[in-house]
Amino acid sequence: MSDIGDWFRSIPAITRYWFAASVAVPLVGKLGLISPAYLFLWPEAFLYRFQVWRPIMATFYFPVGPGTGFLYLVNLYFLYQYSTRLETGAFDGRPADYLFMLLFNWICIVITGLAMDMQLLMIPLIMSVLYVWAQLNRDMIVSFWFGTRFKACYLPWVILGFNYIIGGSVINELIGNLVGHLYFFLMFRYPMDLGGRNFLSTPQFLYRWLPSRRGGVSGFGAPPASVRRAADLNGGGGGGRHNWGQGFRLGDQ
Repeated sequence: MSDIGDWFRSIPAITRYWFAASVAVPLVGKLGLISPAYLFLWPEAFLYRFQVWRPIMATFYFPVGPGTGFLYLVNLYFLYQYSTRLETGAFDGRPADYLFMLLFNWICIVITGLAMDMQLLMIPLIMSVLYVWAQLNRDMIVSFWFGTRFKACYLPWVILGFNYIIGGSVINELIGNLVGHLYFFLMFRYPMDLGGRNFLSTPQFLYRWLPSRRGGVSGFGAPPASVRRAADLNGGGGGGRHNWGQGFRLGDQ
């Protein structure tokens, strides 16, 4: 038990709470402590009966059973693996920025869920995070089942097909990928590669609540200073485009 406790405490904070909620809420529903009927996102109940907890519970709930248990465990693994990598990689020491990404993706997924009558939001949110990680590390070679190896940028689409084969819905994974792409485009691609304005920025109250632990803030929507210096030395870096495949940590100087 001490080994499990040490492992759990080693998970970065935001991922740890997200992971714990994604285990606890399905367990509560499975044990019947709360009726699963209250854990789905039903547009009518949310919009007209003001059951405001439904978007939150639908993010953490998954109906675990003989036909869905493996799909649940696989996506729980994806949550742990890729949320941890993002929180300790590109967002290392910047919990407010990571939480803002989750909130932005979650709000987009909730709106889409209400419009498309999606009752469960766990998989779309996990896929949106995985998509962002894959784009920030797009040229990294990753291994998948049965020894297959490919670039990380293809991983979200491989997982989409994999989840469909083991019983998932293409819609859930597709919505997650599209939301992840929207965040990545607005936060990174459009400001940094295309020279556009920064449409997304982390609210100051999140920085006050979760202060950055690293010095040298470069900020979102602008390349880190090290990248800017390298681009200057290379004469603008080939038209001002940034090599996304290398990956970087936000805030590095």
